[in-house]
Amino acid sequence: MTERSHRPPILNPNETYTFRSYFLIRFAPADILRELGASLTKTTINLPIATLPEPNRLQDLRQRLEQAIPRVSLTSEAARREVLIAPILLEVANITEAMVNIEYPIEVNQYLRGDLDYYLTSQHNVLVVEAKQADLTRGFTQLAAELIALDSWIESEDETLYGAVTTGDIWQFGSYHRPSRVVTQDLMLYRVPTDLEVLMQILVWILTHNQT
Repeated sequence: MTERSHRPPILNPNETYTFRSYFLIRFAPADILRELGASLTKTTINLPIATLPEPNRLQDLRQRLEQAIPRVSLTSEAARREVLIAPILLEVANITEAMVNIEYPIEVNQYLRGDLDYYLTSQHNVLVVEAKQADLTRGFTQLAAELIALDSWIESEDETLYGAVTTGDIWQFGSYHRPSRVVTQDLMLYRVPTDLEVLMQILVWILTHNQT
């Protein structure tokens, strides 16, 4: 009996891919990540939450978002980033004393290169946030590629890297376990402004907890 031949690779070794490419490739996310040397699992991550130091600031943020949402046309990714995503991340940075890098460029190899929409760095951890207009599923594939790239880019010894993909009003978290090269897609979705408090608590925890 002859052995079954291997299927052609999804990624062409003669081409260069940016992170955006993985949003556009219409193959199954698990198959794409396999070619990047990682595997994909979907489960509830059960992310811990941190206590927010100033509840009044949260209420102010919620009020600003609730006032902005009906008054701004959120039909573009740029509008969602400016009106919904940036205010949340800036508040998280204020709480955690993190640095916010926007359109942060990295280049690991021909398959892992491009700009991270938001890259937050704190004393303890890093957080990647990928903004998308509508498609969370393909957006998560792009986020996964960014987390895999960060594994080679940063010098941190943390075992797990965290990220989120968001349309602004819906957020989904993911993690990358570096030793096993496993990307986990959280089954939970968090909505803004309904789930704003728990969303903020998770984001703050990611940037303040100590993995060592």
